[in-house]
Amino acid sequence: MTAENNSTITPLLYGKMVNAGAAKLTANAENINKLNVFPVPDGDTGTNMALTMASGAEYERESQEESVGLLSKATSKGLLMGARGNSGVILSQIFRGMSNSMAEKAELSVRDMADALMEAAKVAYKSVMKPTEGTILTVIREAAAEADRSASAGDDMQTMLENVKKASQVALDKTPDMLPVLKEVGVVDSGGQGLVMVLSAFSDVVSGTYNEDDLQAPDNAELDQMVSKLHAGAQADDSLNPEDIKYGYCTEIMVDLATGTTWDEKFDYQKFYDYIAERGDSLLVINDEDVVKVHVHTEDPGAIIHWGTEFGSLRKVKVDNMRDQQQAVIDKQEEEKKAEVLGAAQKEVPEVAVFAVASGDGIAELFESLGVYKVITGGQTMNPSTKDFVDAIKESGAKKAIILPNNSNIFLAADQAKEVSEVPVTVVKSRSIQQGLTAMLGYNPEASLEDNNEAMTEELASVVSGAVTQAVRETTLKGHDIKKGDWLGMKDGEIVAVGKQLIETAEALLKMMCDDDSEIVTIISGKDAKQKDEKALEEAVEAIDEDLEVEVHQGGQDLYPFLLSVE
Repeated sequence: MTAENNSTITPLLYGKMVNAGAAKLTANAENINKLNVFPVPDGDTGTNMALTMASGAEYERESQEESVGLLSKATSKGLLMGARGNSGVILSQIFRGMSNSMAEKAELSVRDMADALMEAAKVAYKSVMKPTEGTILTVIREAAAEADRSASAGDDMQTMLENVKKASQVALDKTPDMLPVLKEVGVVDSGGQGLVMVLSAFSDVVSGTYNEDDLQAPDNAELDQMVSKLHAGAQADDSLNPEDIKYGYCTEIMVDLATGTTWDEKFDYQKFYDYIAERGDSLLVINDEDVVKVHVHTEDPGAIIHWGTEFGSLRKVKVDNMRDQQQAVIDKQEEEKKAEVLGAAQKEVPEVAVFAVASGDGIAELFESLGVYKVITGGQTMNPSTKDFVDAIKESGAKKAIILPNNSNIFLAADQAKEVSEVPVTVVKSRSIQQGLTAMLGYNPEASLEDNNEAMTEELASVVSGAVTQAVRETTLKGHDIKKGDWLGMKDGEIVAVGKQLIETAEALLKMMCDDDSEIVTIISGKDAKQKDEKALEEAVEAIDEDLEVEVHQGGQDLYPFLLSVE
């Protein structure tokens, strides 16, 4: 194709640039994925950025506006709603900054384009609480600085964007020198690489070196395949029969120790715990000098409540009939099937509803048993988009909502959903499934959004999270020589154990997670976990400390045979 007008970017040219960026990201998604530092199965950067940019391009194509400013607004909205993963959210913020600067422009001069990139860098940095150099942020900052210099020097559009393309590549090449972990692994920043792809597409369109056939939207089949891959094995199943629930009442109490008129025993943790343990399962008992909090599934909630009064004054009591709740889930499924025909589904929703991100039948059931209104399918191998959160909240009819991301790579998308949702939303920054489950101990559907946020956030620090998975790529990281297929043990997101055998690696991880203050170890078995391996882990816990309480749940998650928590 021939070079475009070298002085301005018209609405037609702007559309070609956006769609070329989307096409280039889609074509290179797998190559960008391979740059991820961690060798674990995750929501890969290339896929997240490609789907995010594709959403922006779709909004641009569907817009009937005839100015660059209004087209950029549509593009920005599309990226915002389609944003997945932290890299996708930051990319959406880059386009938000560009849109802010372009808002009143029918066409763009060289100076206008430079100003837009400078504003993009500012907005991107502001979107991250603790900006880190050596990332996509460095690339946009250096690209914007070069755009400003080039525009000030009087360069035309083609020259300026060519300079921006080169500057972004130079900045990307420097990222390993800014982030030691990149240098250790021998890669550049994956998010930065994605942005270089977009800026290169912009330059190539204006210079006339981009293939006209590639200016079309990314192939829908290719995008659908990406989404299907992300969703693989992540569907929740609500098939549990209520009659199979052994302990039917989810009971929670909070006791102010040694207060009130009923207490007559000095609090002894083991005595207190043992009494309740004999009467149920899924037991958590957390205390300090003044308060004890209890969560248990039991057939006799009255006994639990009475036991609490022996040691102090009840501050909080909550009892839910899980059989009724599970039957309600089953009934809801039937209602939704009917609603597909009748076109109207209704579900009672609490004043403050919780939306948690998770995959696996059992994990979804655990969250629902603790009071989560809706489990949004996703997590480590699939990062939900901003739109996924917004739609779930809107469809529920909730007046207020709490989001549990359960993965740090979902934080920014959840935060964006908070900003654009039509109802008040708060995000409790749970970094793992284990933290999310523990956070639910602080949830009270009748309390205010603010009180729930405070109580649930407070619970996060009480659990140590562990996970076991297999390496999907070869790398060297923090002294570990990791081969593809090695078992990895991660403590609070950091790889601390590497081995050739699953159980040996899991046992090594458990030893690092437990200390003298540990009381409860929870094992959540994955879809492919074997019963003999579960038993071996239980025995490993007993070997560490025979006084440790062990709970085992069938989570059904893919890729991670064991999720572990220590409280």
